[in-house]
Amino acid sequence: MIDVVKLSLHQLQDSSENSLTVKDIFYLCLVKWHWFVISVLLVMSSAVFYILCTPPVYTRSTLVMVKEDSKGRSIGSDITSLFADMGLTQANANVNNELLAMQTPAAILETIKRLHLDIECKASGLFHKKTLYGPQLPVEISLPELTDNESAAFTLCLLPKGRIKLDDFESSVREFDSKTVTGSLNDTLVTPLGKVTITPALSYSAQEEYPLIHVFRTNLYDCADDCRERLKAELNLEDATVIKLSYEDVSIARAEDMLNTLISVYNEEWIRDKNQITVSTSMFITDRLGALERELGDVDTDISSYKSTNLLPDAEKVSDLYLEQSQEARNQILMLDTQISMARYIRDYLTGGRNRNQLLPANSGLESPSIETQISEYNALQLRRNNLAANSSEQNPLIVDLDHSLAAMRNAIVTSIDNLVVSLDTRRSELERSERSTTARIAANPDQTKYLQTIGRQQKVKEALYLFLLQKREENELSQAFTAYNIRILTPPMGNLKPIAPRKRLILLAALCIGLFLPLVVIYVRGSLNTTVRGRKDLGKLSVPFIGEIPLYTGNMKHKRWFAKALRLSGSQRPEQTQIVVREGKRDIVNEAFRVLRTNLEFMAGNGTEVFLLTSFNPGSGKTFLTMNIAASLAIKGKKVLVIDGDLRHASLSAYAGTPDTGLSDYLTGRVASWQEIICKADDEYRTPDIVPVGTIPPNPTELLFSERLERFIAEIRSHYDYIFIDCPPVDIVADTQILEKVADRTFFVVRAGLLERNMLSEVESLYTQKKLKNMAVILNGTENESGRYGYRYGYKYGYRYGYGDKEQNTV
Repeated sequence: MIDVVKLSLHQLQDSSENSLTVKDIFYLCLVKWHWFVISVLLVMSSAVFYILCTPPVYTRSTLVMVKEDSKGRSIGSDITSLFADMGLTQANANVNNELLAMQTPAAILETIKRLHLDIECKASGLFHKKTLYGPQLPVEISLPELTDNESAAFTLCLLPKGRIKLDDFESSVREFDSKTVTGSLNDTLVTPLGKVTITPALSYSAQEEYPLIHVFRTNLYDCADDCRERLKAELNLEDATVIKLSYEDVSIARAEDMLNTLISVYNEEWIRDKNQITVSTSMFITDRLGALERELGDVDTDISSYKSTNLLPDAEKVSDLYLEQSQEARNQILMLDTQISMARYIRDYLTGGRNRNQLLPANSGLESPSIETQISEYNALQLRRNNLAANSSEQNPLIVDLDHSLAAMRNAIVTSIDNLVVSLDTRRSELERSERSTTARIAANPDQTKYLQTIGRQQKVKEALYLFLLQKREENELSQAFTAYNIRILTPPMGNLKPIAPRKRLILLAALCIGLFLPLVVIYVRGSLNTTVRGRKDLGKLSVPFIGEIPLYTGNMKHKRWFAKALRLSGSQRPEQTQIVVREGKRDIVNEAFRVLRTNLEFMAGNGTEVFLLTSFNPGSGKTFLTMNIAASLAIKGKKVLVIDGDLRHASLSAYAGTPDTGLSDYLTGRVASWQEIICKADDEYRTPDIVPVGTIPPNPTELLFSERLERFIAEIRSHYDYIFIDCPPVDIVADTQILEKVADRTFFVVRAGLLERNMLSEVESLYTQKKLKNMAVILNGTENESGRYGYRYGYKYGYRYGYGDKEQNTV
């Protein structure tokens, strides 16, 4: 478990080390600056092209105010507000309702029909078609036979002398063969779309030449949806009744006409609704007044006949008098009942044993001054007795005397209260008899009184309603004559002459940002997805000695074929691809890199002749290229160098010698007796290494390398050369490298940047720690100056800059 955790932490650490930092991305972007320039130019060009191809859109706005009175009701509100005083309706104005009414599909459709916005005419322009409207449109077009849900298109050509030609007819609901229709202005032409009438406008001139006009007819519903999207209505202030209407269009004149016509349509609809309600209300009021007149006449006749028949005077006044008397008697009886109840309460309070030494309630409301006086004297004496009892005992003679006095006073008060109760009962009985007499008088003629009250109430209600309807009829007539609009235009349609779309600055700024962002994303994704060795930094964790780094060579190959002239090829064909880039006196970055590698190699090598073996994990790592150029750099210094092509399967290095028919395989098989016969010598003038080619490609290269002749061959040539290099095939692919490693003194393991996966570096470390290859050292090949940090950065004094080219130049 601990090992698993350690492995996970190690992988996490590797992932964090391999991730790109901000500094890495900065250097990557800095090196790829031309990507940003190209991207910005392309995106900016696309943005400019989009701006040029997009017709400018303008906006026009107007402010309208909904009229309201001080009560919050619109001056031109529905006539039903006239009944608000009756509590039937409440017609408070709502500016939000008016705002929605202006955007209704019906109002927009009516506006479209009046302005013929469903028909749009355009003329070809340099980058986009130009909309023709108003004075710019020389003719007026009518398509009466097209249905509301049909879209159509055709071209119109205005010819001299008032002649016209129609062509390219199209329809969204019908299919037909388009044909050319010719005629004259003001004629009704029969076309595949039906009858078409084209009349000259005020701006038409017979002498002027007009461009080809493209006519588009959009179905009314789509056109209404489009206009509704471009129309915006909003409250200018939350606490105000001012509405701001805005409309966007490619034509300024059409936008202004749209707003003006929409307001006119709204006003007309409002007046029509108002008058319609007013007429209906007038008819209703007239009918009700006629009915009320008949009912009032019937009621008056009925009252007069009834009073004459029953010989009744003003029954209401007599009834009111009796009612007042009855009410007064009831009030007096209620007052007496109160007096009797209070007197009985005081008597019960005095006679109760528990309230013996308690004070009596004062101001009880009894209409007997004597009883009130007795109660006051009794309370004073009782208070005195309670004070003495509090300071002495109940056996105190004074307290006993006071108790006798208080008992006598209680008896006197009870007697007085009894007399008062008798007196009050007598008065109550008399009042009850009086009330019964009055009630009897009132009930003497109950049917007549009730009938007259009912008839009188109906008469009053009908009279009030009759007068109210007369008043409202006059108001209704005035309202019908008053035709003021519900809204007032505060500002006419107006706006800025600069278009609101396309927003050039915003588009160009967005294009600039996108142009800068796209290469950044590409660079970051490329860097993040790149799992191969990127440069020297990725080799920092290896404990294997690092001998040198060779940048990617991208020079012109025709200048690198001079080596073929120095080879003694004995009649063989000269090679077509010889990539020896190391030349005496040349001071470019690649030559300097090989000089550094040569210096490190000489520092590592001993005094005697050493055999160096070059291998790698991947084919195409540049082993042959490095072998030849390292050998060439030593040969330039005057050393005797031999290069052996140890890859008996592909013989890549043999191409530098023209791929002769005789070579190492022929020597190992015994077909060639002397090793001197297989060496291709170079001219001393060019100071190039000798080469041992493969010769005949053997069917059994591994068995040949096991031959003792190989060991004898290496042993013999050690005395003739200062350095010997063997170009081997990749390790772990075939066993050739392990066999050749036995005769070598040192191994140079080639890591190709951009080819070897970073996770394979642990295998390189294993080769070194397990000592599978002798005296192993690493050469980093093919680094590019594209990352700024990972790439090769020679250039001191020379200022050499290298870019991108054929990466295969380092792979031979």
